Amino acid sequence: MTEVKDDIIRAEGLKLLFRSPAGEAVGVGTAPAGLSFTVRRGEIFGIIGPDGAGKSTLFRILCSLLKPQEGSATVDGYDVVRDYRELRRHIGYMPGTFSLYGDLTVRENLDFYATLFGTTVEENYPLIADIYSQIEPFEDRLAAHLSGGMKQKLALSCALIHKPHVLFLDEPTTGIDPISRADLWQMLRKLAGEGVTVVASTAYMDEASRCDRVAFMRQGDFIALDTPEQLVSHFPLPLYRLEATDRMAALKTLEACPQVLHVYAFGDSFHITLRDPADEAALMSYVASSPLLSGSRPVATEPTLEDAFLLLSTDDDE
Repeated sequence: MTEVKDDIIRAEGLKLLFRSPAGEAVGVGTAPAGLSFTVRRGEIFGIIGPDGAGKSTLFRILCSLLKPQEGSATVDGYDVVRDYRELRRHIGYMPGTFSLYGDLTVRENLDFYATLFGTTVEENYPLIADIYSQIEPFEDRLAAHLSGGMKQKLALSCALIHKPHVLFLDEPTTGIDPISRADLWQMLRKLAGEGVTVVASTAYMDEASRCDRVAFMRQGDFIALDTPEQLVSHFPLPLYRLEATDRMAALKTLEACPQVLHVYAFGDSFHITLRDPADEAALMSYVASSPLLSGSRPVATEPTLEDAFLLLSTDDDE
């Protein structure tokens, strides 16, 4: 891998022991040479993938909380195994589950994390002001009694209080309201503009589209990595949208069409790809002649990031 001066994260041949949703160890990744990638200084790097893909395991490795099975990685110039003490002073980590102290107040949690890093809330308040000011009126409330959105804002404030160079966020908006989600991503974009590198996993495609680059992760490997725009532009097949009243019957009928390669629910409709672009006329005829699809007509549509992800995931299963 060619080294670039502004790469703040470098992974070389990483193999990680990832677990299934049931917690069973299922492998060390599918890439024969291991997982290799870089993250540029000041970018928002998104990771998306199904449960059990290895996202949280990768985060723990990059935060020096878990040793890789094979390979190496550096973050901000520090080796994640050898230099773990110094590394942890330069990163912030917000895990997928709320991990602050529920029996401490909002302010007590923030003071505690500031003290761990030898700083104070007052010294670094400007960095967290935009997000912390929204929960500051509740700073005497126990953290356990906060709403989901307020807990996430407190966790982000604690992860930032020591001015980290890299911020790792493991699905930071899961379970919080849309307004809080929007507030958090606005804050992340501002942080990136100030030079903080953000690495975030997400379950939401609209959030992935806000990242500078996105990696699709599956079984410990990145099956695609590029800007959201490039990932969508590389969608290889014509795409059709079809609406139907009886969704279950429509799905089974479309799956039985010989010309259909993939069909999947997409919002209140279905998205369809064909085995051959020349099969459009055959698809139209099949739909028109099917009693269960009466009144429906496939309409050509532009792919989205979600289409690209679903196609890659489906292809990887076959």
